[in-house]
Amino acid sequence: MRFLCDAMLGGLAKWLRAAGYDTYYARQGTDVSDRSLTRKALEEGRILLTSDGGFLERKPVRDGSVGFMKVPLLPLEEQLRLVVARFSLTRLQSRCMECNGELEVVPPGAVSKRVPPGVAGYHEEFFLCAGCGRVFWHGSHWERISGRLERAFGRQGPP
Repeated sequence: MRFLCDAMLGGLAKWLRAAGYDTYYARQGTDVSDRSLTRKALEEGRILLTSDGGFLERKPVRDGSVGFMKVPLLPLEEQLRLVVARFSLTRLQSRCMECNGELEVVPPGAVSKRVPPGVAGYHEEFFLCAGCGRVFWHGSHWERISGRLERAFGRQGPP
């Protein structure tokens, strides 16, 4: 299941990525017209998530060719919980929250010069984004990320 979040749902896009879902985020400054986003969702088989009810006027949304959900303007965690429930999502291996790239597990030696001193010696598992090259690890920030995902998905963890 792949998603497309409009410009109003950037936070939701990041958290869907953290949960492992391929999520395109239509940032301001790109073509964010209803027509272009509907076309992109249709061409790429993405479910369109938006806070704009105007998309309901688009034929591919009306006829069901494009999956669609109008996401209410609520706190982010509530939005995520609604999307999880609506599409019966389960947690997958996280993607890069910034660029949507896939993360691959790499040994500490492969990234030791790219992480803060001591981190490579303290952690055994690192993740390298195939898209932007960022390096991630399960530090204290991961507890906060994982906690939010647990609240939205229940206690299920990634595979």
